[in-house]
Amino acid sequence: MDIEVLHHVSLTVSNLERSILFYREILGLEQIPRPPFPFGGAWLRLGEEQELHLIVHTNPTYREGKGVDSRDVHFAARVKSYAQTLEFLRSKGYREDAPEQDLMKLLTNPHSLTGYPQLYIIDPDRHVIEINADRLD
Repeated sequence: MDIEVLHHVSLTVSNLERSILFYREILGLEQIPRPPFPFGGAWLRLGEEQELHLIVHTNPTYREGKGVDSRDVHFAARVKSYAQTLEFLRSKGYREDAPEQDLMKLLTNPHSLTGYPQLYIIDPDRHVIEINADRLD
């Protein structure tokens, strides 16, 4: 096997319109055409070649009642500027001092052991999203 790239990540969603709005307004993803599957969903462009597939499922698995947890299942997106992204998220209402279960909870890790700064948020269905940058600016 010779894998070239991670093509897409799929996430189940409870409210498709709410999730599309989140991924467009918070992560800046562009909605792209999706085949006419017999179930609800949406595809969004994530980076140059990757996609995020949102799926409306009748028997989904969610992280119900959980807050931001960097060690739980998540996907990561790389940004050009940690500082600008942090400022943008704060302007949208995300904050480090929000209660643990709050959808607006922001977890920051500017000096990660990985060598790159990290931010963590959750989407409306509590899927964890890591946002990282190449370096701290």
